[in-house]
Amino acid sequence: MSAEDRDHGANPARPPFRRRDVGLLSVSIDLGAGRRGVDMGPSALRIAGITDEIARIGHGVEELGAVTAGGLEISRGGDEALPFLREIARCAEETSAAVAGALVRGRTPLVLGGDHSLSIGSVSAVARHHRARGERIGVIWVDAHTDMNRPHTTPTGNIHGMPLAVLLGFGDPQLVGERASVRPENVTVLGARQIDPGEQRLIRRLGVRVFTMSEIDERGVGVCMDEALRRATADTAGFHLSLDLDALDPRVAPGVGTPVRGGLTYREGHLVCEKASRSGKLLSLELVELNPVLDDRNQTALLGVGLVASALGATILQGDGVAEG
Repeated sequence: MSAEDRDHGANPARPPFRRRDVGLLSVSIDLGAGRRGVDMGPSALRIAGITDEIARIGHGVEELGAVTAGGLEISRGGDEALPFLREIARCAEETSAAVAGALVRGRTPLVLGGDHSLSIGSVSAVARHHRARGERIGVIWVDAHTDMNRPHTTPTGNIHGMPLAVLLGFGDPQLVGERASVRPENVTVLGARQIDPGEQRLIRRLGVRVFTMSEIDERGVGVCMDEALRRATADTAGFHLSLDLDALDPRVAPGVGTPVRGGLTYREGHLVCEKASRSGKLLSLELVELNPVLDDRNQTALLGVGLVASALGATILQGDGVAEG
């Protein structure tokens, strides 16, 4: 390390900044959620300046357009157990096709949501892309919930509470498809504090690693994220980062679909994203469950833009990931 590097707090463990061409996709859907409004999340993030922020960091941006679900009032409700199943499956297919196309062109997919059901399409596309190369992927699911309900365990019927189970191969065949997208040993949930009984049983059965907020309080988010990264990158091509803004405490992120008190702080959220970037193994990411109807002066959208920026390499000191004391 040069004297100049030492003077500027350089971190030799951090990979050098790598310019990406980011494929930016909006998915406007709230049919999987229990309340209206998260379909407007992508618009709020764009108003908050996400495109300019990505470019400011030094990345290119390719607009992938938008996937839009039919409105609640005009979409067919489906069966009582899984409302709007057909429309949600259609949106997942369109999301998957857009993400797959971006990957073929060498883009890093960034999906703006929308409710968390969109992950059924985004993550499955990344998994298929790498499976064709003989590789598998990991997933780090940052969320107040584990989203591992199944049709017979869900207390609400809301499909946004099921996508991680679907990606692990459990759920309605219209959503699961031919096979699971990810393996349990490469999946971690970070920030959970509201888990249903049926989810708990599936977690124990599969061995998915779940860091509850209680464990994060005791051990620290940095240590927990390091373990999550080890799992996500063990014999994989890299990992997908799924950021549900309800992982953050409602005091800093009020504009979310299903707020739960006692979440990650502002700095803990950024540290998670900074560590994802420093790993050099981030393949794709998404930001979901932003509800502008419940937000306060777009502060949750602005927070979301900052978190994405950290995941894509924004740092406190230019060219480094460590601030001077």
